Amino acid sequence: MTLSDNPEPGTAIRAALEAEARAMGFADIAVTRPDSVAAAGAHLRQWVEQGRHGDMGWMADRIDWRANPAALWPEARSVIILAEPYTPEGDPLAMLGQPERAAISVYAQGRDYHDVVKKRLKRLGRWLIEQQGGAIKVFVDTAPVMEKPLAEAAGLGWQGKHTNLVSRRLGSWFFLGAIFTTLELAPDEPHGDHCGACRRCLDICPTAAFPAPYQLDARRCISYLTIELKGPIPREMRSLIGNRIYGCDDCLAVCPWNKFAQAANAAYAPREGRQAPLLAELAGLDDTAFRARFSGSPVKRIGRGRFLRNVLVAIGNSGEPGLLQVAEQATTDADPLVRSHAVWALSRLASPERFRAVMRDDPDPSVNEEWHLGLAEVSSRPPSFAD
Repeated sequence: MTLSDNPEPGTAIRAALEAEARAMGFADIAVTRPDSVAAAGAHLRQWVEQGRHGDMGWMADRIDWRANPAALWPEARSVIILAEPYTPEGDPLAMLGQPERAAISVYAQGRDYHDVVKKRLKRLGRWLIEQQGGAIKVFVDTAPVMEKPLAEAAGLGWQGKHTNLVSRRLGSWFFLGAIFTTLELAPDEPHGDHCGACRRCLDICPTAAFPAPYQLDARRCISYLTIELKGPIPREMRSLIGNRIYGCDDCLAVCPWNKFAQAANAAYAPREGRQAPLLAELAGLDDTAFRARFSGSPVKRIGRGRFLRNVLVAIGNSGEPGLLQVAEQATTDADPLVRSHAVWALSRLASPERFRAVMRDDPDPSVNEEWHLGLAEVSSRPPSFAD
């Protein structure tokens, strides 16, 4: 149920609010109470206690606010949840068959949604204040707010087996934003889970990041490994990442509810056009070029070091002899995080003779370890392996 469906008093302002939201580009809107997600808070605590949040210490640091939205702003009486689509034009999984190119998650191919959605939320909030008074606060994935459980409580969708929100109107391709308000708005009702027996999102995950339906171990999730993780990507996970250099769309892309997905907002059109960038081109970016290329993009937030770390993992997985020289060049990069993953990529592409010829001592222990582990791996290959 959404605002225009609610027959309770106040229908007029709620209908006007929905109309205004849609005029601003939002695809759906629903309302819930700040205290509607108590069960989600308990689930979050258990998830953190199990260590499944990985290195995301900020999840644990502000867990009390996440577990209880009412504590974040005690004056709030209602939470308005809004959805904005970023539906891709084609199949994002097709890019996985082009190992020489970089697969960037659909949501990060255009402008940074944090900026785009937040501006719209503020505009809608100002409109609401002008119409009804009160006060507001807006949130877009940058504060301790559990948008997905709140959206589920509001009836905008449900958290699917991949733990992302799914909508019968929008599929899996949409962003969420929240407006907390001191106004008393009648809440909408949740409409339950509609995943049924489907488990496509679980079965397609390349790293087996779902221990069970509706459970995610972030430590195995490619989105976590390529975006949130600050240090080296665990060696046992690298070969599973393929050419995904920023995020992963697999579990979203196979959701059957995507057949109802609405057209994306133009703000999220791919910056690179329909052709994904070449790995060799990305590997050559210095810090200035990286910042310029991804200005205004979510990708910029991870910095050049982590970005090239991801690119070099993809190069190591490519099987492309033409990228051997690229990997070798990166072993001299100033950043030890880049060098260590360049050594790994080189060990995947080079013959034993080539690897031994360029092997060197490195001032960083983690890079030295990669050289020695790589040497052991290339030495175990059959004589037929060649550059």
